[in-house]
Amino acid sequence: MMKTTLTLLTVLLLTPLAAFAQAKPEVANATKAAKRAWESAPAEKKSLWQQHREALTHIDLSEDSERQIVIARGSPKPDEYHAHPTTAMLADNKTMFCVWNIGHGGHAGPMAHSDDAGLTWKRIDDVLPPNYVNFKNCPSIYRITDPHGKERLWVFAARTLTDMENPKPIVGRHEGFMPRIVSEDDGMTWRELPPIGGRISKDDPFRNIMTFSSIVRLKDGSSLGLFHRGSGVGEEGTLQVLQSISRDGGFTWSEPVIACDGTKLDGKHPCEPYVFRSPDGDELCCLMRENRRSGTSLVMFSRDEGKTWSQPMDTPWGLTGDRHHGITLPDGRLMIVFRNASPNPKDKGFIAWVGTYDDIKQGKPGQYRISLLKTFKDGFYPGLHLLPDGTIVATTYANYQKEDIGTSIVSIRFNMSEVNTMAAQTKK
Repeated sequence: MMKTTLTLLTVLLLTPLAAFAQAKPEVANATKAAKRAWESAPAEKKSLWQQHREALTHIDLSEDSERQIVIARGSPKPDEYHAHPTTAMLADNKTMFCVWNIGHGGHAGPMAHSDDAGLTWKRIDDVLPPNYVNFKNCPSIYRITDPHGKERLWVFAARTLTDMENPKPIVGRHEGFMPRIVSEDDGMTWRELPPIGGRISKDDPFRNIMTFSSIVRLKDGSSLGLFHRGSGVGEEGTLQVLQSISRDGGFTWSEPVIACDGTKLDGKHPCEPYVFRSPDGDELCCLMRENRRSGTSLVMFSRDEGKTWSQPMDTPWGLTGDRHHGITLPDGRLMIVFRNASPNPKDKGFIAWVGTYDDIKQGKPGQYRISLLKTFKDGFYPGLHLLPDGTIVATTYANYQKEDIGTSIVSIRFNMSEVNTMAAQTKK
């Protein structure tokens, strides 16, 4: 959904929704760029990537429609282009929420609720504040616990529409970067708060291309959120990953600081950060999409709760993709899902990588690559949850049927015992 380079801020702000809806699909962009990366890579790097590809067991669940649950169906109608979902689950491990936008990088509005861990869904758009439909670009939902143990659901987005984009006046309507809504009663009611950032301006510290793409709880009970923006140096500019801390459960956020600066990475463009805690609890790991598509994705580490980060380095080949999100499996392995962008892959689509934390740290291949869903055009931003019975629920978007112009929100259900059995059969 994100452009490779930034134009002037005003161009981004005034681009009509129809233009985003007709944008060239990111799946095609990623595939083309991955092909270029493979073709231009030196022989030594190609050899390493090939070793990683062959070391992984490749499993395909993408054609098994019985695993798939459609949350919102896309169609040729412009208002049925459902894209960029994120999900949250309450502590009861069965109540789930899903939010997304209409159009490619378009406006917010839809929300769905499930009280049976994602088996059935009900749209609850009508309980949301009226200005929520003016939130723009990849609304993201999080369950944040404040230092006193109070849980709230939050939805953040990149920015609001401007008056020029939406000239119909709305009395008391908030405008700015990082607009948000909050629920303090497990999603039954929602209210809008002023945006975290100020009015739309290129100088606003919270200006962004995408809102928080991950939030992690720190040891002191505060929350660390990471997002990305352009470097502000025009067409040839790169991207920057920033971070901010909330010490009151999401109400106030510290002045953002740069965690990864693409201007210092020899042409690499870091974005869409996914931060999570190591299995021993002592380290933070941050996976990042590399939007120049020069090779693999990027990863960096922090041993001091995000105060400082290591120099970003290449991820293992099998983790190359966009908008990573993950869970820790009961046996300690990691599962990370993403849109595939690996050079010269065997598989395509919405991918789940399975491996250990040490695989990421040491640049090892990992164990599995599982193809969860394919698309006929656009797709693949994720939500991911592990249920108490071992069921994994991965949610994304795709042109579900060949005739669909619009994309659908789809979840895929599976478990690791099935995957392990299929892997054993594949090896035989």
